[in-house]
Amino acid sequence: MGIYGALSTAVTGLRAQSFALENISGNIANSQTTGFKRIDTDFVDLIPDAPRKLQNAGSVLAQSRSTNTLQGDVTSVSNATYMAVNGSGFFVVEPSIGQSDGNSLFAGTNYYTRRGDFDVDKSGYLVNGSGYYLKGLPVDTATGNVSSSLPQVIRLSNNFLPAQASSRVNYQLNLPLLPKTANYQEDKTVGSELLQPADFMDPNTPATRAGAAATTGAASSGFLSDTDTFTVQVGSGTPVTFTIAAAGATAGNTISLADSTTMADVLAHMNSQLSGATVGINGSGNLAVTATGTANGVTITDGTSGMGFTDGTSAPMLSSAARVATVSAADSAEFIGQSISGGTVTVYTAAGAPANVQLRWAKISSAETGGSETWNMFYLNDGKATGNAAMWTNVGTDYTFNNSGVLTPAITETNLTNVTIDGVSIAELKLDFGTDGITQFNDPNGTAGVTALSQNGYPAGEFVSVAINDNGRVVVSYSNNQQVEVAQVITANFNASNQLKRLDGGIFAETADSGSAILDMSGGIVSSSLESSNTDISEEFTKLIVTQQAYAAGTRIVSTADQMIQEALNMIR
Repeated sequence: MGIYGALSTAVTGLRAQSFALENISGNIANSQTTGFKRIDTDFVDLIPDAPRKLQNAGSVLAQSRSTNTLQGDVTSVSNATYMAVNGSGFFVVEPSIGQSDGNSLFAGTNYYTRRGDFDVDKSGYLVNGSGYYLKGLPVDTATGNVSSSLPQVIRLSNNFLPAQASSRVNYQLNLPLLPKTANYQEDKTVGSELLQPADFMDPNTPATRAGAAATTGAASSGFLSDTDTFTVQVGSGTPVTFTIAAAGATAGNTISLADSTTMADVLAHMNSQLSGATVGINGSGNLAVTATGTANGVTITDGTSGMGFTDGTSAPMLSSAARVATVSAADSAEFIGQSISGGTVTVYTAAGAPANVQLRWAKISSAETGGSETWNMFYLNDGKATGNAAMWTNVGTDYTFNNSGVLTPAITETNLTNVTIDGVSIAELKLDFGTDGITQFNDPNGTAGVTALSQNGYPAGEFVSVAINDNGRVVVSYSNNQQVEVAQVITANFNASNQLKRLDGGIFAETADSGSAILDMSGGIVSSSLESSNTDISEEFTKLIVTQQAYAAGTRIVSTADQMIQEALNMIR
């Protein structure tokens, strides 16, 4: 090989160290570049073909060694659309190839990067600092599931989010064993916590008669009907015969429906004519006559076949299927005094019109008064109602509890149909209680303890902001406090990530040596973060010193070889 071979080998060494110096220079220059992957230098010795005993060290070749799999430091940032890949993988991006009518055009080619400084541009695209557009999978906003397996450039829309009609209300609460209503009188009146139906029943309200009438199917036009008669005799006293009249005035034993606003008016007049007995509405919502004090029994004679009375100490007259079906505006204050608040929830129509649903609970029967532990629920249908117009509506369901405070039978939901709140038509609304969602346990405060009250509707909303969460979901926030997931950010992995081809801007392209991209949407995203360059300045300076010394040593070889050649030439003098 000789002196010229040594000179040639030294030149390859100088060339290799220069290559290494170039890589070190580039690494240091990009020490602050987001997502940059440093380039290390490998040295490969080149051995000339020679017999084993004549082999020498040979020349050297420098080549690049990628560090694509080595992660840089991940730092938190305030931008909600910035993100970093935790571990292996790359964001899938695509460059724009031009514009048409102000819209960016794309060729559908995938590129890959670790640079996650994505911002929303004027057209709604997520673009990083290198000008590449983020790609992901579209998400069905109704189900929240990914709706395609083909990566697409993510584009956000600043359109209004359409309103969603409320169809379900999640409602759970505990009703007190003893509701301390405004009318409740502690240690004074048994049953004072109960709703007094006579205070709210219109004697002209249609209802089905009990007893014989229910058997034959006969029905009256109201709780009481014109010409109804029945006779009450307490013990051996003088019988009192009551007559119901459609018109005229209430006087003596004649009860005028036209002159009676509520059943309470009717009962008050009946009781003023009786001695030793009381007419009232019992726990079943029926009219009943019972003896009081030391009276010796009650004998009731039904003067009208449809009344349904039989002889006895207590007998039903009429039955109301819905109990107190509605409460008028005139009786609202009295109703509020006999019930407790059950919470308020705002629901929405398909057009986004809001309606406040106010709920109240009234206990209509208790074991203490000889009945069952039963409640009725009401909602405010017209807060602006006046006079006799209905203000509160009964949902039409009896909620009965056993001694353990559990609903018997179990009720998991109540459906409200044709609901109108303050003139806003809600159509159908389901109150979803779930399993054991409504209980009746003792509460010293005597109030309803609402533990869940939410609904699934919302008004239309205006675009406010966008963020990317740790699951890689692109989440758009709207002015109606709704957050909608519109896309899934995916990452790409390769069997040989270090064999990717580097492009400008921290971009990589797949090669035959890297293998095809393996797309993954299982996460690995760190939101509001950026990955720094994986360049270590101290390590690069160490390499720089070594490279400088190696280069200087190489130059000494060249100098020595030159001197040896000069000496050989001087031998001919």
